[in-house]
Amino acid sequence: MKYQLIWRGIQMLAVLCAAFLSLGDGASAADQASAFPFFVFDNGLNGIQDPPRWLKELGYQGVGVRALDIGGLIQSYEQAGLKVFSTYVGCRLDQTPPHDPGCKEQIAKLKGTDVILWLTVLGGKRGQEDAKAAAVVREIADLAAAANLRVALYPHTGFYVATTADALRVSKQVARPNLGVSINLCHELMTDQGPQLDTTIREAAPYLFLVSINGADPKQPGYSWDRLIQPLGRGDFDVAGFLKKLTAAGYRGPIGLQCYAVKGDAVENLRQSIRAWQEYSARLAAE
Repeated sequence: MKYQLIWRGIQMLAVLCAAFLSLGDGASAADQASAFPFFVFDNGLNGIQDPPRWLKELGYQGVGVRALDIGGLIQSYEQAGLKVFSTYVGCRLDQTPPHDPGCKEQIAKLKGTDVILWLTVLGGKRGQEDAKAAAVVREIADLAAAANLRVALYPHTGFYVATTADALRVSKQVARPNLGVSINLCHELMTDQGPQLDTTIREAAPYLFLVSINGADPKQPGYSWDRLIQPLGRGDFDVAGFLKKLTAAGYRGPIGLQCYAVKGDAVENLRQSIRAWQEYSARLAAE
């Protein structure tokens, strides 16, 4: 309990400092919305030749990738003036060992990169093995801490950590200051958490390291990913309103564009999404 309270205090202090700094130069919360670092999941780059060049030209600030051996990717994006914001990795509660045996060495190689480990937790009986989940996540968080890296739990439909609420529950038991959570809009919608998003944002804010967004329609029975993951600017879900609520809660971290299984030309989809992003930012700044 003592460590959980200390960890919560550290996280709350970080949020208060971010809010203070954002207001210290006279900028409003809406003005700050346009300053969110905006990056693309690498699942939106399929078929694109020289992704760093295209992302730079279109106006994105970087990428989120998968795997741990990414030194070459980091270098190629840095040469283009971009950043690798995150890398998607996983652990399983029903396997021994529960994570890649080489992760200790690979995580150590990422020291100094500021890449966030976006961690999925699979296996086990959801909600019934939190102590085991916390032990596994704590081990990975400690490996990351030794490399001065942060870990964000990645909620994913059907996984042990399926929602942001699951991520918060487990992370509080881990109680490590370099461990946070994320809000993945499409997975919150798929798991029927859409009506609770206001509460989710408020409760997650002190621990929030990453957010992912995309165009979507509000969840209805029978909806699949083609309705819940679209380019920005498509679908009826109020993404601009979602961003406004994040801003009001004090979030100033990176925001990633989820592109899983989006059909059509990848470059055109990215162009559509960056235009919508710019529109949202301008709208928020004007309010």
